[in-house]
Amino acid sequence: MTWVLSLAWLAAVAWLIAHALGQRHALARVRPLAARADAPPVAILVPARDERDNIAPCLSALRALDYPRERLRIVVIDDDSSDDTAAIVARLAAEDARITLVRAPPLPPGWKGKVHACVCGVAAVPAEVPWLCFLDADMRADPPLLASALEAARAGALDLLSLAPRQLLGSLAERLILPCGLYLLGFSQDLARVQAPDSGDAVATGQFLLVRREAYERSGGFASVRAEICEDVAFARRLKRAGFRVLLEDGSAVLAVRMYTGWATLWPGIAKNLIEMIGGARRTLLTAAVAVLLAWAAILVPLYDLSARAPGAALASVPLAAALAGSAAAFGLHFAGAVHFRIPWYYGLLFPLGYTVGAVIALDSVRWRVQRRVRWKGRLYT
Repeated sequence: MTWVLSLAWLAAVAWLIAHALGQRHALARVRPLAARADAPPVAILVPARDERDNIAPCLSALRALDYPRERLRIVVIDDDSSDDTAAIVARLAAEDARITLVRAPPLPPGWKGKVHACVCGVAAVPAEVPWLCFLDADMRADPPLLASALEAARAGALDLLSLAPRQLLGSLAERLILPCGLYLLGFSQDLARVQAPDSGDAVATGQFLLVRREAYERSGGFASVRAEICEDVAFARRLKRAGFRVLLEDGSAVLAVRMYTGWATLWPGIAKNLIEMIGGARRTLLTAAVAVLLAWAAILVPLYDLSARAPGAALASVPLAAALAGSAAAFGLHFAGAVHFRIPWYYGLLFPLGYTVGAVIALDSVRWRVQRRVRWKGRLYT
């Protein structure tokens, strides 16, 4: 039994690490570039609901973009904020003519807030602007962001380019959960297959979407996914299935984000989208169970081999060595993750706890969908 368990554990870890490394190289990395002389007009649209702490730093970074001033518009859509988000934007708009404040009207029945805000923002952009860039308020753009993204889109003949930013992790909740969550996506996704031009599927993050205006209009825009919780992936799939070129790339060199600030924002933020990210309720539950089982196996399998080891047996050390090799690789992977995310090294020891809490969030996500209710940003969606 120890032989089977230990070798199976070692083989599982080897496969997962190889798959995750393959996923890492599946995303092309956007290189920081200066704006070209023929840089096209672009409108950056920032939907904002109760973003008092984020909106000023976000706009400050956008104002510092290395991009011709006369070809850049920044449209902030206030989505019925209850704080002073709109007042902050209005003050900054008075200082910079590139910034426009749009106040979204009341949310129509059947619409999701962010989608509605984006549609209102597009309506305020002149028709001759050929590129639309949708950016979340918690994004922090580096100066080369827009020029680099446009060059990547034009070089790849893309109609929609989505960028995955580098993650900034501050609180215990972020450091414990987000690295495990990103590893889990790396283990469970097949980006090469999903991103293939002949695939009917697509992957994207609404944190950054750069889309050709023509493709946006011809596909029906965000209005076509008005009822979706994961509007970013739904919109990307719609474009791709309509024959447009869609791609997710690595934007960590030009874009950063701190998505959450603790449990109060992280838990509902992940639970809201998790089912769509993983691919349905059943797959979410199965993935969560397997993740917890494998995470704790890094500790339990060597302990079991050690307890079952017969004194004096010449070959008894072989299963234990295999189990220890698998566990060392698992811990080494998460130590590397801690270094990558620039968090203390000891979070590499805590990954079994991270996957366990993540599984509880997955259960909560399924519960929300069973109840057909999702609460986000003070709104209850059914």
